[in-house]
Amino acid sequence: MALTLFDTDEYRPPVWKSYLYQLQQEAPHPRRITCTNEVENRPKYYGREFHGMISREAADQLLSVAEGSYLIRESQRQPGTYTLALRFGSQTRNFRLYYDGKHFVGEKRFESIHDLVTDGLITLYIETKAAEYIAKMTINPIYEHIGYTTLNREPAYQKHMPVLKETHDERDSTGQDGVSEKRVHTFRGPHWCEYCANFMWGLIAQGVKCADCGLNVHKQCSKMVPNDCKPDLKHVKKVYSCDLTTLVKAHITKRPMVVDMCIREIESRGLNSEGLYRVSGFSDLIEDVKMAFDRDGEKADISVNMYEDINIITGALKLYFRDLPIPLITYDAYPKFIESAKIMDPDEQLETLHEALKLLPPAHCETLRYLMAHLKRVTLHEKENLMNAENLGIVFGPTLMRSPELDAMAALNDIRYQRLVVELLIKNEDILF
Repeated sequence: MALTLFDTDEYRPPVWKSYLYQLQQEAPHPRRITCTNEVENRPKYYGREFHGMISREAADQLLSVAEGSYLIRESQRQPGTYTLALRFGSQTRNFRLYYDGKHFVGEKRFESIHDLVTDGLITLYIETKAAEYIAKMTINPIYEHIGYTTLNREPAYQKHMPVLKETHDERDSTGQDGVSEKRVHTFRGPHWCEYCANFMWGLIAQGVKCADCGLNVHKQCSKMVPNDCKPDLKHVKKVYSCDLTTLVKAHITKRPMVVDMCIREIESRGLNSEGLYRVSGFSDLIEDVKMAFDRDGEKADISVNMYEDINIITGALKLYFRDLPIPLITYDAYPKFIESAKIMDPDEQLETLHEALKLLPPAHCETLRYLMAHLKRVTLHEKENLMNAENLGIVFGPTLMRSPELDAMAALNDIRYQRLVVELLIKNEDILF
């Protein structure tokens, strides 16, 4: 099925709104107020931020040093219960604190008190500064323009059907009666809501993800999403920069047609080309290939008659992976892949890589499998093309993987492990997939 554009509408990518992201960057940072005295009966899961049984007034005085200051105290009225005292807005806020293996004051559960306080300060700051803005976020949504919805008018009898069901478990992703499920989700790296185009704030559980098509939205925005958000082909108006899962569902294929078509073309006439994937093609022609796929889909002509230089096709394939909004090796799976690269024992390394692959969505895993099998075949022609697994890892590491960390230095340090991950995947392709 060819990808077609309807009417004469030109696809325009959504403009992501930065206001809430800027507010998150401005939010106060946690400042732990440590207790200098030894406190008897301190719970083992609290650190020096625990001050024992002190009064609200005493806590207020200790916290007056700066915004974001926090401590934990034991209640004088109810011994054995604990309170997180937090300085925000020149006031001390008190929250009943619980622990069941993780720390929590509400629905979200955290590994550390520091993360809990960080997330709390972000939420308090944004909800204080932008309460009216948040209340109006669902006005003028971008949802209808990004390829997830059919945009068909709902029949009258469907208008009162329940919206997407919310679930926290790992059941099969297909809901009853064709109703898609959405799950509270922790996003790695900055993410924007695909309903309202606003930033999804916080450290964890920033929003929900549709288990069927991968739609990422705020929890409050999910109530506005139609029951069935499976993508409709005629409204997926592009191939490049489109979510991989959305694209394959729209076309009812196992992998993106870009990947299949480029690899077939490369293997038919380019495996012996020196510097395959390392040598760059002419950028204007690579952009032409991209436009051809966006315009014509699987009818795009990438034959030797159109593009004699095979490096144009390899460049177009690499560009496809670079343009993915969620990398082929997803943000969620990224830490496990990097962990595998740091392991010295070969057997343990492969086992960890295998576990990491299980974290990928089905369409991502299948596309990665197909690509690695292709790159393995490229290495079999190393004498002619001079490209071994190590060289291909250098090329494809940063192409297939992007660090979820905002810290530029941390991301830079990961580059060598990204290269090693791809090298290991190529060398062990027959074992891992």
